[in-house]
Amino acid sequence: QVQLVESGGGSVQAGGSLRLSCAVTRNRRISYCMGWHRQAPGKEREGVAAIDSDGSTTYADSVKGRFIISKDNAKNTLYLQMNSLKPEDTGMYYCAAESEYSGLRGYEYNYWGQGTQVTVSS
Repeated sequence: QVQLVESGGGSVQAGGSLRLSCAVTRNRRISYCMGWHRQAPGKEREGVAAIDSDGSTTYADSVKGRFIISKDNAKNTLYLQMNSLKPEDTGMYYCAAESEYSGLRGYEYNYWGQGTQVTVSS
């Protein structure tokens, strides 16, 4: 089983930065693919970034060059550094985990956190 708890959301002006964290409680014998997904009001959830168990990363085109996903295995924490934020980055951000590589495909993730709100004002 996996438990995920996000933190670090908040309100920021366009051009600003935020770092999201996801505390992970998991079965250490299993390697997991981890991802960040977001959902804006009235829109479908979309994958933002993912990091596989080997450290390889994938990003949505909309955030490439601005967001960085990383993990600290010693601290069991997943991060999303968000720079040059735009109003369209506003939404609820969710941390997700899956034992198989799932990339940005949210429907393939079985473990989800409760989410943390990010609001970017213009």
